Amino acid sequence: MGGRNGLSRRQLLGAIAGAGVRAALGLPTARAVAGQGASGAAVRTTEELVFVNGRIHTMDGNNTIANTVSIRNGRFSAVGGAAPARGPGIRVIDLRGRSAVPGLIDNHNHIVLMGNRPGHHTPLEAASSIADVQETVAARAKAIPRGAWVTTIGGFHRNQLFPRGQNPRLPTLAELDTAAPDHPVYISESFMGPSATNSLGKGFFKRQTPPVPVGEDGSIATGSQSTGRATLALRQTLLTFEQRKRGALDAMTYGLGLGVTTHLDQGAFQATNTATDGAAHEDNYTMHVPFLALRDEGKLPARLRINFLHQDSTPDLPTLTERLKNSFKFFGDDMVRTGAIGEFIAAFGPGSPFVEAARRVARAGWRAEVHSLSATDFQQEIQGYEAAHAEFAITDLRWVIAHAPFITEPWVNRLKALGGGLSLTGWRYLAGTPEQNGPPFRMIVDNGIHAGMSSDGMQIAPMNPWLHMYYATTGLNARQFLINAGQQITRQEVLKLYTANNGWFLREEDQIGTIEPGKLADLVVLSDDYFTVPDEKVKKIRAVLTVVGGTVVHDAGVLQPA
Repeated sequence: MGGRNGLSRRQLLGAIAGAGVRAALGLPTARAVAGQGASGAAVRTTEELVFVNGRIHTMDGNNTIANTVSIRNGRFSAVGGAAPARGPGIRVIDLRGRSAVPGLIDNHNHIVLMGNRPGHHTPLEAASSIADVQETVAARAKAIPRGAWVTTIGGFHRNQLFPRGQNPRLPTLAELDTAAPDHPVYISESFMGPSATNSLGKGFFKRQTPPVPVGEDGSIATGSQSTGRATLALRQTLLTFEQRKRGALDAMTYGLGLGVTTHLDQGAFQATNTATDGAAHEDNYTMHVPFLALRDEGKLPARLRINFLHQDSTPDLPTLTERLKNSFKFFGDDMVRTGAIGEFIAAFGPGSPFVEAARRVARAGWRAEVHSLSATDFQQEIQGYEAAHAEFAITDLRWVIAHAPFITEPWVNRLKALGGGLSLTGWRYLAGTPEQNGPPFRMIVDNGIHAGMSSDGMQIAPMNPWLHMYYATTGLNARQFLINAGQQITRQEVLKLYTANNGWFLREEDQIGTIEPGKLADLVVLSDDYFTVPDEKVKKIRAVLTVVGGTVVHDAGVLQPA
């Protein structure tokens, strides 16, 4: 982290010791969280906020659908029944039949990486054509200063831009020039490209020493000596601390427009500040500081839970050992709290210290989370969990395996016996095939193991929860090929995985995930009725109003006070 215009690690850590210290320690600040409306202006709520005339899917144990809900002092105070009498101190919003659901919880993503992107990061996960990309880039360029960078690093795939039968590609230099002639543009797929830029961007990359190779059509090849060097140049040039804060707020605000009110961040690969760093690299020790600074200023509009990623490859496990000695688990407040060791607890593979890492995490009483991508890695991971459990019981610690596209039921049962859970995602939606599909949603939901939904956004996967729900319920990928046949689940089931079930992963099931009296008042009013729209419209659902802790933090201007 840092560079020509950035802050050093020492300077950033100094920010924690100064303005961000109260946030870092979870202490109260001088004022409550300021919500961000569609215009960016703060939204002040009155003492009581009441929604009436809606279809409010509470996701409680009875799947209750209420027509009213009241919020007082940041928590749901009443659900269902007659609307309270109007009067001073009560703000009533008429939903006019619209659907509302609990705030969505993403139990495994990389929102902190997204917030630390160079330039004005512009998600392209909703684009379905080159014309959509151009429209999105043009809209972003119009909203930022002339000459500022429009960037997209991860979270999309060229597959989504072309229908089956056509060869997918990224936008060309000419197409990006048309969209943003006065702004440099950089679009990069996955961890290390391929990427694309426009004329202004190409000029910047040619001025680097040595120049970053860019094709005549604006293409930048996959790999560390092309995309890796391009991304590094942008990081070193653009990332000041204030820009990181702006990016952190942009990332949270984007999620709120989708209805995501709580993020469980899974960390990053430790940055080396070289061209080998990909989209998943950052400084694990300072990347949270912009988010903590927003928390300290009362400007963090959504909830952040922080996991700590470790990849020690030697038996002494130096970084993990220090983390367990010097950090507090589940420490903070309702807005920011520390979580688990994950999504890696150590290097993985033959000869790795994975089992010893699991033992140490278990002995310290921490939650652990790892990911599984292959047809066999989950077996080694669960065996490691079992070895740790043999010495230090983990049945109450809620250890998790994420993704698990190829897991089988006998291994699900072994994890279940340890009190563990599975974090599921639809990231195969972008580029999956019948051979590279999963996870087996139907089997896992029917099994009854603790399971929740996540995005794994935004490197190789979109953050948009509605795309993941579309994939889980249809089995269709971005090019409309059925790749996960026989493993589809219902809309009710996958929504539960994103709400009620996900509180378990945060150890906060008594606080968030459902709309019930006494719980934190996180609620989303939807643009369409999720339960009745055709499948293709599920992907286009957005939040028209999002509430976090009783404060309106996203308002598309559709609803008016009653």
